Amino acid sequence: MAGRRARTGRGWDAGPPRAGDATDTPAPRRGRRGRAAEPDPGEAPAPPRDEAELAREICLRQLSTRPRTRAELAGALARRGISEETAERVLDRYDEVGIVDDAAFARAWVSSRHNGRGLARRALANELRQKGVDGEVAGAALDGLDEETEAETARALVDRKLRTARGEPDAVFRRLVGMLARKGYPAGVAIGAVKDALAAQSAEAAEFAEHIDADALADAENDLDARRHD
Repeated sequence: MAGRRARTGRGWDAGPPRAGDATDTPAPRRGRRGRAAEPDPGEAPAPPRDEAELAREICLRQLSTRPRTRAELAGALARRGISEETAERVLDRYDEVGIVDDAAFARAWVSSRHNGRGLARRALANELRQKGVDGEVAGAALDGLDEETEAETARALVDRKLRTARGEPDAVFRRLVGMLARKGYPAGVAIGAVKDALAAQSAEAAEFAEHIDADALADAENDLDARRHD
């Protein structure tokens, strides 16, 4: 029809937008359930994290649960693929500021495990070795645990177990000596502690204890232990 004005709005009969119109900007692609689609493979990847920063994060996470030795932290870093050079640099710094202190760790470990679990020097030395503590550092920590203290702890352990022990004296004797041996007590200390405790328990146990030759049994146990390690 002549004179008819063309519609210019976006009503029911609006045509597709022309190139250059503001409405020509494409909407972001959406994935399933309305989530944004995966980034374009052609986009530049995010810059990699600094390795030293990642190493510090790993160490602090490890230390948040309990104290760790330097060897334990080095092992955790190696498992996460941190280079040896970066690990050494980070752990050296932690040594300087006292975050990692194997000597303090060893002293605390000896005190806690002896007082809490009744472990003797031999068992404690083995645990510290497994945690990577240097032998000299471990020895200094164990110096505070002398023979008299070990003997007192062994006797306290036996007295506590005897309260609920059942069976003939010889069977009880073997079980208690075995318990102390597993905690790292030398044969002489273990046998002596059990013999003295039995002697103080009852007349029957005292009679049995009188016939125990602690020195002979200790020598036999030591010989057996030496053969196991040959």
